[in-house]
Amino acid sequence: MNAAKWCFLNFGFAKTSLDDIAKRACISRTLLYKMFSNKEDIFTAVFRHWLISRHPLAKAAVTGAGTKQERLFEVCRIMLIEPWADMIGAPMAGEFYEVCERLDPEIDALHRKVALECISAIVADRTAADVFMLSLDGQIGDDPSVPVLEKRVRLLIDRFI
Repeated sequence: MNAAKWCFLNFGFAKTSLDDIAKRACISRTLLYKMFSNKEDIFTAVFRHWLISRHPLAKAAVTGAGTKQERLFEVCRIMLIEPWADMIGAPMAGEFYEVCERLDPEIDALHRKVALECISAIVADRTAADVFMLSLDGQIGDDPSVPVLEKRVRLLIDRFI
């Protein structure tokens, strides 16, 4: 998964070949074909693993130790900041998420649903959680560095809580 994600982020979906992924993963192309039918299957699996694997951690952060602000930041770190850190600076990062949404929009919808549930549980107000999520979406529009994104999220949390 990590080898495929690296290839997609650095070469783009169209220019990544199964040979690229196999070489990066140090496996044969034949073995790759035994695990996946095609490049779209690999891409979808990478996207699913990349986002869905975060959900248990985010749900645990909701009831974890700390103040509301600390717990909300932890959810944002897991669901937004870490994925952003994986992508930022990669040559094809912008394309990566667009292709993910196109190939499997249900994964993105599930990720947003879980994020909204976690945020709602902490702020205890569904409308405020909706507004917070929309505000989070706006924080990455100018491709900020990870430290800048963290500062923005902390500022946003301070305003909401």
